[in-house]
Amino acid sequence: MSENTRRQQIESMLQDEPNDTFLQYALAMELDKEGEHELSLGWLKKLTQHSPPYVPAFFMAGQQLARLDRTTEARDWLARGITEAQQQSNLHAAGEMTEFLATLNE
Repeated sequence: MSENTRRQQIESMLQDEPNDTFLQYALAMELDKEGEHELSLGWLKKLTQHSPPYVPAFFMAGQQLARLDRTTEARDWLARGITEAQQQSNLHAAGEMTEFLATLNE
């Protein structure tokens, strides 16, 4: 299955379930793979504006921005993600983001 087909399938499913967090995240991941970084980051930003914010979106945005050499933005996303993960008692995610953030500060 080509990535374009996968993206089209996800977009089609999102038309039926526009508020599905997992589908939104999956589309952001596909867009990242396709090099559509600004679109991907837009979906990730939307996910962080949910109530409650979708914690994995902060981590994925931080990783994507780091790969794009946008380290300052990556640090900001990760710092906000760590705070949100702690507020949601998601200590595993907070720990992973803390470790990744430390590599950006070296």
